[in-house]
Amino acid sequence: MNTILLRPSDVLFFRDGRPMEGSLSGHGAAWPLPNVTDAAFHAALHRSGLKGHHHDHFANGNRAGTDVREFGSLVTAGPFPVQQNGNAHVWHFPRPLDLVDDSLTPALRPTDSFDSAGSSLPDPLEYPIANRLAPDKNSRAPQWLSAAAYGSYLRGQQNGSSAAPGFNDDDIFDSEASIGIYIDPSTGTTGTGDAEGKIYSAQYLRLREAWQMGVLAKTREKVPPGQSPDLIPSLLDSSHHLLVGGQQRVCTAKHDNGNGIPLPLGMSSGFESGNGRWRVKWILLSPAIWPAISSTSRSGATMNEHRGGYLPNWVRPSDGQVLLKSGKPAQRRYTGKVSRGFEGPVEDIGARLVAALIPKPLVVTGWSLANQQVERKAGAKSTHLAVPAGAIYYFEAESESAANKLARVLNWNGDSDQPTTILNRRSTLMGEKGFGLGVCGTWNFFPNVNGRPNS
Repeated sequence: MNTILLRPSDVLFFRDGRPMEGSLSGHGAAWPLPNVTDAAFHAALHRSGLKGHHHDHFANGNRAGTDVREFGSLVTAGPFPVQQNGNAHVWHFPRPLDLVDDSLTPALRPTDSFDSAGSSLPDPLEYPIANRLAPDKNSRAPQWLSAAAYGSYLRGQQNGSSAAPGFNDDDIFDSEASIGIYIDPSTGTTGTGDAEGKIYSAQYLRLREAWQMGVLAKTREKVPPGQSPDLIPSLLDSSHHLLVGGQQRVCTAKHDNGNGIPLPLGMSSGFESGNGRWRVKWILLSPAIWPAISSTSRSGATMNEHRGGYLPNWVRPSDGQVLLKSGKPAQRRYTGKVSRGFEGPVEDIGARLVAALIPKPLVVTGWSLANQQVERKAGAKSTHLAVPAGAIYYFEAESESAANKLARVLNWNGDSDQPTTILNRRSTLMGEKGFGLGVCGTWNFFPNVNGRPNS
């Protein structure tokens, strides 16, 4: 994949779904979600004049048009904060939620010294999360960890110093407020009609010196023999700028020629065990969306009902069984029938979800522009609730082999130590936009408060 560094030439505006009227300021100074930069690359490809193959698509269950949507092969990941350190670029990632102090030792862990029979834990969770530290309203853990610190955390290694191994939001970007004049959308003017006497306030994000946004992107277009299916290098050669976020803010786009993909690598073996179970935890590097699934689809087909929300759609709600399969994924072919699924034998994974550490959800929404070719009106996109990055899912596997298989299908890098692309995106929706990236580590139970040995 192409590693791209985005440096804004001014402040950036990433508005969420909250209103910007009266005393309400536009909350545009938050770190952007993956769908924002994905949309920026899509728009840049359309403006570039590069030719990609077209895609048929459906709207409301019916074929809405033929050969009208281009660049559907684009996949992206990020953005993540990148620090310029001399000639090196140091990528940073959201802090796992089980880190509470300034060390790399998890303070929050599942405990088995608790009778879950009469608890309020939702099915299929079995173990609550306990804190080994004294209660404290202030968290000393940094909000962002470097890739090196993240790898040390996954493998249970200490940071070797008392300094925090990362940065907070305030170290990376600042929030600036500004007042603007309301524009009447029907006339495009101010001071008349509905816009008369109206102003608004908004918050903007300004990256601090030596910080950039890192994004991964590539395409796989159907092109004549001898041409590259990846249009991103051609896009950056023709334009070194990208319009990112609201209000058409400009970022310079630079291709980073560093080696490999700069995301931290998850563990693929060596997991802790006890009582005949192997323990795997999966930490989200980017948000994930798991929608509720009705037992009957709009087309009338019968489906397995699933409540979604914090619970991945590939986990059975009744008992936490992982429904993912282990096998060699089929290579997608663009000639003839599109291949999907697996090549060769497919095996079940004997593993269950037993605990989870989940923060408040993120609201993911947007706005669609009108498109006369497909008879689409302008309007708000569907609103989804996403599990934020840093959330942790704890699994117990029936064998060491099952634990390794589980890690292989959950790690973004599979079990490869030198991946050249992102292999797994475990978000049901918007995986191609960078949602659902995660890495695996291992875990132990909280020391038993009743004096029994830790299992």
